[in-house]
Order: sequence, then C-alpha cells, then structure tokens
Amino acid sequence: MAADEEFVTVGRLGRPWGVKGEIFVTPLTDFPERFENIKEIFVSNKNDWEKKKVVSSKFVSGRPVLLFENIDSPEQASRLTNRYLAIPKNMVMELPEGSNYIYDLIGCQVIDEKTGEAIGKITEVELFPANDVYMIETNDGKIKSLPVIERYVKKVDADSKKVFVDPSGMIEQ
Repeated sequence: MAADEEFVTVGRLGRPWGVKGEIFVTPLTDFPERFENIKEIFVSNKNDWEKKKVVSSKFVSGRPVLLFENIDSPEQASRLTNRYLAIPKNMVMELPEGSNYIYDLIGCQVIDEKTGEAIGKITEVELFPANDVYMIETNDGKIKSLPVIERYVKKVDADSKKVFVDPSGMIEQ
C-alpha cells in the first residue's frame, strides 16, 4: 500500500466478539464515533497497511465492534488481534480552533518567544489528565519536558512547524 506517513492510527483490534467473526476495537482517537457506519479501513499488516472492507459496525458496552469481509469465525478474527487500524490523513476529523493532532506537533521547532532563539524540537507528546507535556530534544541533545499550559506555551503554528514557548517551565529529564 502506501507509506506510513500517509496514515493516522485510529484504533487497535482486540479480542473477537460473538461467533460471526466480529472483533472489538480499542479506539486510539478522540472520535470513536468514526467507527459508526464505516465502510472501509486500513489494517496493519507487517510493515504495511491493507485496505479492508467493513461489513458491519456497532457498539457493544461502549466499544466499537467491526465485522470485516471474508472474516467468518472468531478464529479468523483472532488472527487480527493487536493489529492497528488507520485512515488516510486526508480523512481525519477537523479539530476545534487552537487544537492540533499530535502527529502535527512532532518535529516542530521550539522557539523562545522572548529571544526568538531556537531551543530544540518536539519529539513526543505525553498525555496526562491535567495537561499534556511536550518532550523536547534541545539543541545540545538533552531531553526536557514542558507542560502544555498557557503560562509556558505561547503560540503553536503547526503549519510552519513552530511552537513559541516561555522556557522557564522546561524541566530536564
């Protein structure tokens, strides 16, 4: 199929459900409703993505359950357990103003908002209940964390891959 950069992971297949070959999905998205009435999705297959037709979708106990074409038994479905589900990037849900997808933030240059000096790049975004945390590899190779709160993150421009910050909130790891 196509390169990994063209897809966004939205779920992981779990255990089979029932006797028809249906399988639970653990959503890895803020939009689990995307699995309602879905007609096709990409399933990880070694180092590639394989397009699969979805015959039916429903929610059981709040979790999505999918039935794929040519999967007729729990045994066949179990072979898909732990595989990831993805959609093409051009099909992602539009986010509210001021929100960004994590994949858009990875690689952004971190800039001191007062001096204009480049500090490093965002390598990871850790998700916590209170606030997210940017993991930043500084220009000198150190890893520092920065809480994603207004006090420290002043402006995010994901289109130009720049994040302007107050570095006083950075903590060395």
